[in-house]
Amino acid sequence: MELVGLKIWVGGIVQGVGFRPFVYSQATRLQLTGWVRNTSSGVEIEINGNPTQVEEFMKALSNNPPPLARIDSIESQACPVNGYLSFDIIASQPNPGDFLPISPDMTICEDCQRELFDPSDRRYRYPFINCTNCGPRFTIIQDIPYDRPKTTMSAFKMCANCEREYQDPLDRRFHAQPTACPECGPQLWFEANGQRLAEKEAALATARDWLKRGKILAIKGLGGYHLACDATNTGAVAELRIRKRRNDKAFALMTFDLSSVERECFLSPLEREALLSRPRPIVLLERRPGSMVAAEVAPNQHTLGFMLAYTPLHLLLMEPAPGFPEILVMTSGNQSEEPIAYQDEDARQRLVGLADGFLMHNRPIFMRVDDSVVRVMHNKLYYLRRSRGYAPDPIHLKKEVPSILAAGAELKNTFCLTRQNYAFLSHHIGDLENFETLQSYEEGIAHFERLFRIHPEAIACDLHPNYLSTRYAQNRAEQEHLNVYAIQHHHAHLAACLADNNWVSAEPVIGLSFDGTGLGSDNAIWGGEVLLGNYKSYQRIYHLAYVPLPGGDAAVHKPARMALAHLWQAGLDWEIDLPPVEALCADERTALRTQLEHRLNAPDTSSMGRFFDAASALLGVREKANYEGQAAIELEAAASPDELSAYEFGIENDIIDPGPLWVSMLHDWRAGLPLPVLSARFHNSLVNLVVQLCQTIRQQQGIDTVALSGGVWQNRYLYERSVKGLQKDGFKVLVHRRTPPNDGCIALGQALVAATTMVG
Repeated sequence: MELVGLKIWVGGIVQGVGFRPFVYSQATRLQLTGWVRNTSSGVEIEINGNPTQVEEFMKALSNNPPPLARIDSIESQACPVNGYLSFDIIASQPNPGDFLPISPDMTICEDCQRELFDPSDRRYRYPFINCTNCGPRFTIIQDIPYDRPKTTMSAFKMCANCEREYQDPLDRRFHAQPTACPECGPQLWFEANGQRLAEKEAALATARDWLKRGKILAIKGLGGYHLACDATNTGAVAELRIRKRRNDKAFALMTFDLSSVERECFLSPLEREALLSRPRPIVLLERRPGSMVAAEVAPNQHTLGFMLAYTPLHLLLMEPAPGFPEILVMTSGNQSEEPIAYQDEDARQRLVGLADGFLMHNRPIFMRVDDSVVRVMHNKLYYLRRSRGYAPDPIHLKKEVPSILAAGAELKNTFCLTRQNYAFLSHHIGDLENFETLQSYEEGIAHFERLFRIHPEAIACDLHPNYLSTRYAQNRAEQEHLNVYAIQHHHAHLAACLADNNWVSAEPVIGLSFDGTGLGSDNAIWGGEVLLGNYKSYQRIYHLAYVPLPGGDAAVHKPARMALAHLWQAGLDWEIDLPPVEALCADERTALRTQLEHRLNAPDTSSMGRFFDAASALLGVREKANYEGQAAIELEAAASPDELSAYEFGIENDIIDPGPLWVSMLHDWRAGLPLPVLSARFHNSLVNLVVQLCQTIRQQQGIDTVALSGGVWQNRYLYERSVKGLQKDGFKVLVHRRTPPNDGCIALGQALVAATTMVG
């Protein structure tokens, strides 16, 4: 049979995932000749063979790639038969300007975990065991192509055994860039008070002993340092809260395997699947009655955030043994509001007052990355924080877009860079409220631009002029003579949800953008918005009635003041026995009334987040909040799942008036109805409102697609019942699937709105 030649280009996540050895094994199995190599844009292949074998090779390429690979494109064209005698893996070819996606960091694979605990294996109990199917990726890469000299492993010269595996195309560690062993790789040590107390296995033993005795440790992980302690030790958890200055916000938990999670929480099949998935996110789960986890881990909540040990170091640290805690608090290594520490000297300085001891190693982290957080809602996985394990995996767009830098929001910041049909949404940066986080943000942008060879043609940002992200965008645009597109916050939410659903139609959809804050086009603080729009533009069809926001952003921490502002706006008395009235002294109430009447630092807001705060305070759930969303989270936790009744809103023209709801809810409160019933009725009222407004818009506009975006949609009670109600009424409901609904999605929306504006 006559031989044919074929040249193939594969794009996607195809480097650092065992793709070339996969190609090699398929080619040699089918007796094809030629070569494969990495390039700056993917993988390039040339093969010679008979047509039947070539066709089978192409099928294997498409249908059975390695576990961590993601193929976005395969292009091929006939080429001359070049008379190759074998199939080889040849040197990488960097092409200036080309780019490719990069694999996120992934949990240890089953093969490596088996070797880790196998006494006969040469990597037995080695904390940095990995292969092409697992281990660090994004956190160690400095540039592309993804080769060892361009990672933080470049300083570790491989021993002869590792080198042999690295060069063998049929070995699981062929060109596994972080590969190492106890002889040639990174090492572990334990230190306290500036003194190194133990190394290697003894360091692990010391750390375990300290944790067992109730100490707090700083542990260097994959993308930064964690602070860890025994999650069942009330005193240790309480002490960690004091040191970290984190009053109530829940801590994440880590355990060795599923058995401990199942004892503490209820698990659905999808939640079990999420815990075991390769990204190993933190999964929010319903806590079982009688859970041994200290109440101080998640005060006033019925959920716990669990993740399974995802690195060999974590597995060794948490190996089950009599007397050793099965569950550890594993929270980010930082003071509240600061970025996670990831460099050793910085960790020593910033965490010295938080940790009793440090479990450290000498594999450098190039890019800090926090843990991801997910929750199962309406039988689907829902991101609350998209970071380790998912970023920088790009959002694959249906259409090509210009190269744009989208600066993102102020809270829960991510940035986004676009190129061709990829949107590279960054890992979680955090709240841009201090210099340290801004510095992390700027470092991240520079790294993404370098990795993906992106030179922005324009910059998109939020409408709010005082956000640090907006200032960065404006300053940079001025320096580089770029156009700036200021995008309204809730329009960006709508656009992000559309992009998340690969929406390409120019037809408008109904956008329910419900969150805490976002500057509106009228300079009021929006947040309870019913929009009609697409990527290009939007109309504000309905919004929650304006209420004064006493103290501006400071109201986030003062639900009692927000409750009284709502009562004042509705013309309702501040009766002395109401919980928010009791929470404020007479002088505070007098000052607040003056502030409201004279509009002193009290801008108008339609915020749905602050509406939830007001309800929480009126029902005596939370009068003062220690973190964003606390009042709403605790109100949701109190809601009875069996209550069906609801209250009514007033609707006049485009205004949603909560006054009637407050009257009815306070009547029920005075009648002595229990909190679970009151909370459920409040939530049910919003569910009914959502369906009612969408029905009205459909009748008037003929539109039956609804997009849900904004942090309020993290409320499981509201989300699940709203989606169910809308779908039952025949609406197509678009929700976030690859990005969070909170402000972590804003940069993606900004990028798509700006791109649409640029291309027309």
